[in-house]
Amino acid sequence: MSLQHRRDFLRRLGLSAAALPLLGGLTTLGAAEPVSRRQRVIFVFSPNGTVPSAFWPEEEGSNFKLKPIMKSFEPFKNRLLTLKGVNNRVRGDGDSHMRGMSCLLTGIELFPGNIMGGGGAPAGWASGPSIDQVMRNFLQSTPENKTRMGSLEIGVGVGNRADPWTRWSYAGPNQPVAPVSSPYELFDKLYGSMKEGENLVSVLDSLKADIAKVAQNVDAHDRALLDQHAVALRELERGIKESQTSTALDAPAPPAAGVAMDNDSIPQITRLQTELLISAFRNDMARISTFQFTNSVGGVRMKWLGIEEGHHSLSHDPDLNAGSVEKLVKINTWFAEQIAYLAKRLQETPEPNGKGNMLDNTTIVWTNELGKGNSHSHEDIPWVLIGGGLGFKTGRALKFNKTPHNRLLLAIAHGMGNRLKTFGNPSLCEEGPLKLS
Repeated sequence: MSLQHRRDFLRRLGLSAAALPLLGGLTTLGAAEPVSRRQRVIFVFSPNGTVPSAFWPEEEGSNFKLKPIMKSFEPFKNRLLTLKGVNNRVRGDGDSHMRGMSCLLTGIELFPGNIMGGGGAPAGWASGPSIDQVMRNFLQSTPENKTRMGSLEIGVGVGNRADPWTRWSYAGPNQPVAPVSSPYELFDKLYGSMKEGENLVSVLDSLKADIAKVAQNVDAHDRALLDQHAVALRELERGIKESQTSTALDAPAPPAAGVAMDNDSIPQITRLQTELLISAFRNDMARISTFQFTNSVGGVRMKWLGIEEGHHSLSHDPDLNAGSVEKLVKINTWFAEQIAYLAKRLQETPEPNGKGNMLDNTTIVWTNELGKGNSHSHEDIPWVLIGGGLGFKTGRALKFNKTPHNRLLLAIAHGMGNRLKTFGNPSLCEEGPLKLS
């Protein structure tokens, strides 16, 4: 029975219009059609720049040593790409933090606006879509790559503000996409609809009982029609139950209750969000994700590292303040450790088709809105790639000369099979995608 026939049948039997969307949701409840390779990208954001001397490898090429901040990436060194000299060259309205954040994945100017930035530099939202959403739409346009969610926008400690400092994913011009910062909300978004199948089965039970009653009071011809409806109901019910068993989502246990959505719980929230992301990928619910630690001008206080000051205020201290530099190294090392844990979880999770592990087909892209906090520089923005999802030649430290980051975003799209000619501001793509293969 086709989906449209099922819809028509349920309408004829008086199923409420409010319940009909459940049927559409069930058609994507199970695993997607098998494909030879499921390419995935995770964009990870951490704020306020880095400490260049403790971050960038001195060497270039394959014979490079990891500096203190990136030591946790040692197990993934052969899957690593560091890209120094890839700059955000988008100019226009807004302060450096605003343009650093909202131009990071869009590669295009902010609209003029009345959101006041630092130094009296107002701006609005980004004037184009972000690369994660463009790739999402590209994958969703083909049946073999279409997934239930398309993309996931995940946050850790982002808070309730909505402005160019807090958004880096955009569905289109003036269309910021808010991250889900609560693991409880993320779990409901991913797995709450599994209850829909149980509810619809209950509705079908009632309908079967009603058909049986009607059949006792009609002639043979109408009874034959009702028998056809009963057969269709049994088919629909069987399909629902199969979706809940043989092809059902492998849902994890809900996050343990009691984790506060506050500053001091950020380590716990990070692990919960990481596990939910891995689970969603394992169930092929999405192949694109953003993972956002706080936001531009993020002021998290990493008390679990023995640091009482806020991250943003520390990032403004001069380089001669050795104590602040030491704390900033600790902060950025902690971010790197969380990303290394994400890579580890991907590596130890087998692909559903049994061919390798998820890191083989997933690329993590770690970046920042600034190259250096106290200078608010958009030069030498941290770009670190881990994994094998895009076909790039990894195990290298590369250096570029003030290359627009639009070219990197273009290369990522090409790696996913989306052969865009330009992305973001076209004038920043004139030399084509960055050569990383």
